[in-house]
Formats: sequence, C-alpha cells, structure tokens
Amino acid sequence: MTPELKEGPKEEPREKPGEKLGEKPGEKGGKEPREEGGKEPREAGRKAGPGTAFKTAPGSARSRRVPLRVRLRRNRGRIARRLLAAFLLLLALLVGAVVVAYQLTVIPEPHPDTVVQSTVFLDEKGAYLGRRGPVDRQEVPLSQVPRYVQDAVIAAENRSFRTDSGVSPKALVRAVGAALTGGERQGGSTITQQYVKNALLSPERTLSRKAREALIALKLDRTRSKNEILEGYLNTVYFGRGAAGIQSAARNYFDVDTKDLTVSQGAALAAIINLPSYYEKAGSDPKVTATLQRRWEWVLDAMAASGDITAKQRAEARFPAFRFYPPGATDGQRQYLIDVAAKEAAQRLGISEDELARGGYTVRTTFDLPLQDSTAEQVKSLKSAKGGVRLHTAVVGIEPGDGAVRVLYGGSDYARQPFNDAVSGAVEAGEAMTPLADRPFGAPLTGFPKTAAPTPLKLTSAYAAVAADGVYAAPYTVDRITHDGRTVYSAHPDRHRVLPEGTARATAAPVPGGLRAAPSAGPPAHLFTAGAGGGITRRTVWTVAYDDRLTLTVALFADKPGEKKGTTVPAQLPTSPSPTRFAEQTATQLWGRLR
Repeated sequence: MTPELKEGPKEEPREKPGEKLGEKPGEKGGKEPREEGGKEPREAGRKAGPGTAFKTAPGSARSRRVPLRVRLRRNRGRIARRLLAAFLLLLALLVGAVVVAYQLTVIPEPHPDTVVQSTVFLDEKGAYLGRRGPVDRQEVPLSQVPRYVQDAVIAAENRSFRTDSGVSPKALVRAVGAALTGGERQGGSTITQQYVKNALLSPERTLSRKAREALIALKLDRTRSKNEILEGYLNTVYFGRGAAGIQSAARNYFDVDTKDLTVSQGAALAAIINLPSYYEKAGSDPKVTATLQRRWEWVLDAMAASGDITAKQRAEARFPAFRFYPPGATDGQRQYLIDVAAKEAAQRLGISEDELARGGYTVRTTFDLPLQDSTAEQVKSLKSAKGGVRLHTAVVGIEPGDGAVRVLYGGSDYARQPFNDAVSGAVEAGEAMTPLADRPFGAPLTGFPKTAAPTPLKLTSAYAAVAADGVYAAPYTVDRITHDGRTVYSAHPDRHRVLPEGTARATAAPVPGGLRAAPSAGPPAHLFTAGAGGGITRRTVWTVAYDDRLTLTVALFADKPGEKKGTTVPAQLPTSPSPTRFAEQTATQLWGRLR
C-alpha cells in the first residue's frame, strides 16, 4: 500500500522588490499606475515588446535627468544674472567712488604762470606802444569783451556752454580711448574743461589728470557762474603769436583793444583757438590765411544759425586784415621808449623792473607816437658813412614848462644797438652850450647842464626852460599808471624857476651862426645850429628849435672802433651829405608835423 503523502507547510508568498502582496505586476495598491502629475499612462496595459524597456518609475534618478540643451540654457541664464549683478555692483562702487571723489575735490588756485601778466605801454593818446614781461597777457573784465566776441568763441569751441554741466562725456571717452591706445590727442572738451586744463592743472596727458580735470570742471560749473568761467577762459586761452588771452590777441592780430573788436575780427580770433600755432601766420602765409577764412565762415554761419548775429550782419561780414607776422619783439626803435618808461615807472611805484613787468600794469607814456614814427622815417634818409665810421642821430622833443617828453629817438634798431644815444650818449656840445653859459644879468642858470658833453635829453630840457621863460621842468616820460582799472600813479610836473622872468629868451641871442627863423611853413620861434669841431669838419652838430609848444633838438655825431676791441672813439662827421643841412631839415620837417 502506498503510503499517503501529506502536504507540508505552505510557504507564505514573498514580496518582490517594488511590489506588495496581493498586487499584480504592474499594479500599485490595486490601481493602474499614473504618470507624474496624476495623468493616466498613455500605454497602460501594453506589454513591452522585445527590445522595449518599461517606463522608469516616477521619482527615480533616471526620471530627473534634464536634456543638455535645457541645462545649457539654464546655465547661461544663471551666468548672465551673475554677470549683471557683478556689473551693477561694480557700477555702484564706481558711482560711489565718483561721488566721494567729487566731494573731496578742491578747486585749486590758478597756476602761477597763468596769473602773470605783462605790462603794457601806451602813447600819450592811448595807442599801443609795446609791452614788457615774460608772457604776453593782460586781463580784461568780461564787460569789456563785446557780446558778439563771446558768442563767437562759444560757437567755435562749445556751443552748449550756456547750458551744459561743464563736462562733455563724449569728449571724455575719446580722450580716455586715445590715452589707452596711444592715439592722437582728442579735442572737443568744453570751455570749462579747457579753462581747468589751461589755468588750474598741468598740461600732462594722463588718465588721472583727465579724470581730475572732469571732476574740477563739474565742481567749477556748480560753484561759479558761466560768466566767471568764460572770463577766466578768455583771459588764459592761447591765441598764437605769443598772446595768452583775448586782449593780447586783439593787439597782436589787429592792433586794437578787445572792446574795439568788430564781429569779423572776433570770429577770426575764435577760429584761431583751435590751432593757434598754425593760424598765427594768417596775413603773411596765403595758404594759412585761406584755411582760416574757411573756418571763420563756419563760425559766422554757426552764429547766424543760433541768432547771435543777424542775417544782415552775416552778409556784410568781410574777412579781416591781419597785422603781418612775425613782428620783431625788439626790432625798430620803440623798445628804446619802453626801456626809458619802464625804468621810470618802476621808480615811481617803488618796485623793481621785474616786478613791474610781471604786474599787469598799464603805463600811459608822454610820447607822441606819430611824431616818433616820423622821426624814424626821416632819419632813414641819412646815408651811412664810409671808412668804418658810424653815424649816430639822437632826437629829443620836450614840452616847455611841463617836462613831458614827446619825442625820444635813441637809435634805429634796438636789436642791433640797445644803447640809447638820446638818454645815455654823452655828446660834445661845443657852441651849443654858449647860450646856456652863466650871464651877468643877475642870476646863474641853475639847473642847467654844466658839462661840455651833455646827453641830448639834458640839453633839450635846458633849452625847454629857455622856451618857458626861465621855468625849468624836469623831463618825464610816464604820465599815468593803472592797475586793475585803478590809477596808482599820476604825473605831477616838477617845475622851478631858474631864470628871472622876461630875461630867459635873451640868453639865446648871441649864438654863433645866428638865431633865425626856420625856413618852413609854421616855423618855430627860434632855430639855430651849432656844434663842436673847427672849420669845415665837425665832430658833432646840434640843431635846436623851440617855441612855447615844443623844444626839439637834433644831434648828429660819429664814432669809429678804438684800438681796443669793443671800444669806440669820436670821429669826424662826413661832409657829404651835409650834416648841418640834414639836422636842420630834420628839425623843420618834424616841426611841420606838430599838432
């Protein structure tokens, strides 16, 4: 009998990984599986075919994998956001640094070189005679600059000057780029920036200086009026021909003061600022003149477009004539006059001549410039002597009873001979001293030169006393000195009587050679010629002419090189042309040109 088999203990069903008891494969909690987000699976109940993988269960590592394209896009976004944040932070730091730097910026005092002014010398009527000083600059208030001249400069250099903040961002960027790349210097700075660069900072080309220039310009624009800035700019900007400032430029180019500039002249000066070292040759170089004229027209067109000048003014404008350049700084004979006047002006003010030259004074002299120039032209007709003999001519004209020196000719060319024959030359007087010798009529001629070789200035002052009926007036060449519009010195003639009234003119009667009227229209009351040396030949010739208006003396003498190098000795005057005739003609012709 076959034994009956018994069933052993049944094993409990085991859970498979990912399944629970009672669930069928693919089921979860008795429900159909769902996609992420709770959606029904698109292929629910479908069996995977050969080679087909089942979908990864939600939440698995495989289900979190993001496509590369998406990841790159997300990374770029994060990088952009970080860069933007860094840029904004950097910008904030820069703005903060600029604000701090602006607050700490102090407007410096003007550079010493920009406050130095030359001293200007004028003739008796205010005509420009010359200057003395290390720079050719003299300040003028903005009130003396015509409005159309101001507008011309603004039109040429910075048309938004009246409304801008003092800084041009575009120009600043160009300048920074040029500094970084080593390119050419960039222009276009505002008038305020140019003024800061010219007057307050050094001219070096560095980024730090440019940044400081911008900060100072910003602060200057907020602390000073536009008129103050424009006045400072016009008094410091360089115009070429050695002229710093509008006043010196007006004189150097047109021989007028700033207040007398025309619309055309003002536009021309404004056009020059852009390239002063090139345009300074205008008037003497045709090519430069033509180039400047085109820029001049551009300035006028801009002024007309903005309403600064009328259409009629624009149509009537004509390109101005310029003084010839380069004029010699010390040529001709005007520097003789400036030498004498500068020495006297310094003495009157109690300062040194160097302090005078740097002080920006205006010295009105006593000289009659037209008569002075006529003297120079007349002396040119005297021919040179032969045999190494040098002819010298000195001419002095003094107003009797006052002492004002109207004419002082001491040489033809200061550059070649700075020695002034009229002031420093001791000329043998000879017979010219005879009328001034002490006479037995009651009083000696006190105050007159007693030497036999007086200077032409001293001898003329003595005869001026005779013309003034015995009143001697010390000669002077400075009439008035002004500084910053204030008169700091006025001349007061130093007069005293040296001859009894009514007897002075009698002293000139016994003159060898005769006392006679001049052979010309409008003659002086008295004219005589005397000299030193005997016979036909003479070493010196003096011609003296005088009346109550003027005492005029013409002295001719000669010298030649001495035995020792650098020395001279007196020489005989040539007989042809006649020095006596020349001296008399010079005196009478000059007399005919008196007022």
